[in-house]
Amino acid sequence: MSPRIRLVSIALLALVSLRGEAPATQGPEPRVLSLDAKGASYFPVLTGPPGTLTMRSGLVTLAPGKTVGKHTTADNEEILVVLEGRGEFRITGGPVLPVVGGSALYCPPRREHDVINTGEGVLRYVFVLAKALP
Repeated sequence: MSPRIRLVSIALLALVSLRGEAPATQGPEPRVLSLDAKGASYFPVLTGPPGTLTMRSGLVTLAPGKTVGKHTTADNEEILVVLEGRGEFRITGGPVLPVVGGSALYCPPRREHDVINTGEGVLRYVFVLAKALP
């Protein structure tokens, strides 16, 4: 690196630190996250920036016959990792997919969908959303 480029780099870092902003190379930090929902039907795990770049996630627990309600992925991709139970993943205008413990389901962006517990026991899954690339 030339002395001039190095000087400009140092000046930019100093300017950023004076403004109270983190350098562009800093971002979310690795960490361990709890899945102890303490009996809640919805428990947020990742809540987006600044803890992640775009990712959000949560733990959902549905009693038999319950549903999360129709919603859309908007501009996000979504994966559901099913921990236990049985149900259905219903995509508006699309297929009904089986939800069973030990499986994972993928939902592309801009799809309205719902998850319904059709089993006799609790349905528990972790969902993860991330911004889809254009």
